[in-house]
Amino acid sequence: MALALFSHHMPNPKKQPRFAAIRQAQPSCAARRIVHQSTTRSQILRVAPASELQPAAKLDVDCARKERYAMVFVLAVATGLRSGELFALRLNDVDFKAGTIREDESADQRTYKIGPCKNAAAYRTVLLADSQGKEALSMLKRFLKGNQNPSALVFRSKRGCPLRETNVLHEFLHPVLKALGLPQAGMHAFRHGCNRRRELAGMNPAVLRQQMGHSSAVMTARYTGEIPLEQVRTAFSSMELENMENGGSVLAVA
Repeated sequence: MALALFSHHMPNPKKQPRFAAIRQAQPSCAARRIVHQSTTRSQILRVAPASELQPAAKLDVDCARKERYAMVFVLAVATGLRSGELFALRLNDVDFKAGTIREDESADQRTYKIGPCKNAAAYRTVLLADSQGKEALSMLKRFLKGNQNPSALVFRSKRGCPLRETNVLHEFLHPVLKALGLPQAGMHAFRHGCNRRRELAGMNPAVLRQQMGHSSAVMTARYTGEIPLEQVRTAFSSMELENMENGGSVLAVA
């Protein structure tokens, strides 16, 4: 079982939000821990002490729901899908061989019914080709083992209906964040984190916009922000190295 959490905003600017993942072996729930500590716009991997994550493991939630919610969070981090898109996802939307997820429906969080996507750009095929995406697909394949109905929802209630975001937040995400001492955040924080991760990795802006299902470049820009200083230093170092290889200097070019 796995759990991923990301908070892209904190009310106290002196504190740093964190991306946390608790990975637990099935079915014993023995913990393997990975926690990402990040600035507002980037993530730095670190191993978390067991004592830091133990409160989340003790939440009064049955194993089946823990597994389901954890998979929701992992896929949200890896794909950047909106919550309505995640909750409308069907088994036949996932192509494990191609490493893709087809997005052509969305669950309305007001009516709790599945209908059209948010906009024309939201109809897309999301490629999970990076390490996070490949790992998420591998975990999803294990999670879906035994499900045979191709039109069945990937994430569904006991009645076979789409999950409700309010239930996901109140039953699990918010209690976990509180147990870990992290600020309260919603499902959309995962989407912001995925967008930022891809941007800092150098993904082509047009490809990024298409993968996120944004209707315009302006919308994609709203998900960005100040580049961390370390990223700025790396960019300058790369620029200087490239210029030296071309036989010039930064000052000469200026």
